[in-house]
Amino acid sequence: MIARSSLFWAALLVAAALLLGFATGALAPVDERLSKALALREGAAAPALIAFLQGVSWFGGGVARWALVLILCLSFWRWVDRQAALRLFGAALAANLASSLLKTVYDRPRPDLVPHLDRVSNWSYPSGHATSVAAIGIALALLVPPRWRPAAAGFAALAILLTALSRVMLGVHWTSDVVGGTLLGAGCALAVAGTGRVSR
Repeated sequence: MIARSSLFWAALLVAAALLLGFATGALAPVDERLSKALALREGAAAPALIAFLQGVSWFGGGVARWALVLILCLSFWRWVDRQAALRLFGAALAANLASSLLKTVYDRPRPDLVPHLDRVSNWSYPSGHATSVAAIGIALALLVPPRWRPAAAGFAALAILLTALSRVMLGVHWTSDVVGGTLLGAGCALAVAGTGRVSR
């Protein structure tokens, strides 16, 4: 029953991310207003705030993200459950592949309202950072032993929120990009990790 429910919600979340991708044109005015309100400008914003947001983004992408995944998976393998370790890695990998594929499908340009305060290398929708952080955080909260789940869920929520805000505030993503990425990442986590919870 748990597996069927997780797969149902996973399918719903992924479908929502796919539909949102097709609606980004209609949402462009809302995205522009939000970006104008939230995006920082170098010289106008506090350097410490920019550096903090860049640090958040650094942890959510590239080498730092995969190093974190590796550490978490090795910790699960050693101290929690080997199947949970594989599911956590599977959720991270699925999220990375799904976001990369959908970027080429939607080929949405990056925001150009302000100079980017972080490096970018591909299309905008969905946000790969938001997708991966949501997948890893939610998978972690689902797979840790029950006594650790409240703390893991709090960590996941904070990481997801900070990552989403950082990408918009650094001027490299539209708000709908991070919403779509979060939906996609949550779907990947539920599909891969939601059926393999640790009971001890």
